[in-house]
Amino acid sequence: MITQAPRGTKDWFGKDMDQRTYLENIFKDLCASYNIHEIITPVFEHTELFQRGVGETTDVVQKEMYTFEDKGHRSISLKPEGTAGAIRAYLQHGLANEPQPIKMFYITPAFRYEKPQSGRLRQHHQFGVEFVGAESPLAEVELITLVSTFIKKIGLKDAKLHINSIGCENCRKEYNKALLAYLKEHEEHLCPTCRERMEKNPLRVIDCKVPECKEIVKDAPRTIDYLDDECKAHFEELKSLLDALNIPYEVDTEIVRGLDYYTKTVFEFVNEDGFTLCGGGRYDNLVHEIDGKVSMPSVGFGMGVERILYFLEEEKVDLPCTRDIDLYVGILGQEAKAKAYQIVVDLRDQGFVVETDYLGRSVKAQMKYANKLNAKNTIIIGDDELAKNEGNVKNMETREVTTISLDKIADCLK
Repeated sequence: MITQAPRGTKDWFGKDMDQRTYLENIFKDLCASYNIHEIITPVFEHTELFQRGVGETTDVVQKEMYTFEDKGHRSISLKPEGTAGAIRAYLQHGLANEPQPIKMFYITPAFRYEKPQSGRLRQHHQFGVEFVGAESPLAEVELITLVSTFIKKIGLKDAKLHINSIGCENCRKEYNKALLAYLKEHEEHLCPTCRERMEKNPLRVIDCKVPECKEIVKDAPRTIDYLDDECKAHFEELKSLLDALNIPYEVDTEIVRGLDYYTKTVFEFVNEDGFTLCGGGRYDNLVHEIDGKVSMPSVGFGMGVERILYFLEEEKVDLPCTRDIDLYVGILGQEAKAKAYQIVVDLRDQGFVVETDYLGRSVKAQMKYANKLNAKNTIIIGDDELAKNEGNVKNMETREVTTISLDKIADCLK
């Protein structure tokens, strides 16, 4: 057992790690161009933060959180998502007093106890952005544009934008009455969890994954039909902005998202098989829900790294995520070792990817190793090369050999 990772977790190395690093760099560069700054929050928080923020009636809080009592008898939970911790940090550090909006991004592990499946692990990793302090639908458009651009940059084609509005507290009251009345008619066919939830938070029933419940809610009332004037105007402006920017979308009234903090806009990027790549939306009450004093409109999204890699594999997209080895420096003889390695260090300092021999292989074995590494060029450095201060750089693709001064190798590689 001790040589096996716990179920629902994975080790990152090799090609997977290269791909993950490549995706992280693209995401960070994109956020920088949007003037979104990175935030890192702890991997665990007080359990109450998630109970208040994510919602006590959600699957995440009821079934999926890793919760434990620490040595100070405090209830602590590993973070199941990134938003609550980011908003807690926003409040703790007085960011509400800074010029708004505050735009934060994170790349974080998240933990949920659920059945492991393709693109979903018990310890997974999320890219996320929280945009705090703007009521305008342009905030949603900015995040949707960022995700759309990211998807294009990594080469995915099957990820379509779906949007919906679930209204605010005012219009949700009327909707909840209508939904509860509908669910009462089908109560005996609902799962036990939904029968309990329908009294506390009927919207959660819409998000149930049990097949019988999913069939029932197909004909349930939709939030979009119960929007008040303000929520309706917000949604219409969002659609009109997306239309003006030629961002294709589908209004999908089945999207409610699985976390209680959402209000008004919710959105997902979904493939043709119904797998969600990214989910997000507006959460105008979350800041106040956590703090009780400050109110601040907000919008955000989360995107699973493992889910992105799953999508890439499904579409057979090969990321250009590894950099080739520019030069393999073979070492011939004990006396040449230190000086040859100094050449390796000097070339690395100039930005070249350089590899060499650490095992005392024969020259023939070193060249086989250089081939396995797919090195673009090779050079052997021994006493003769050092005495002459020149060596033969071999292009491994063309087989062309160039004799060059050892202090001019960089020119040859350029």
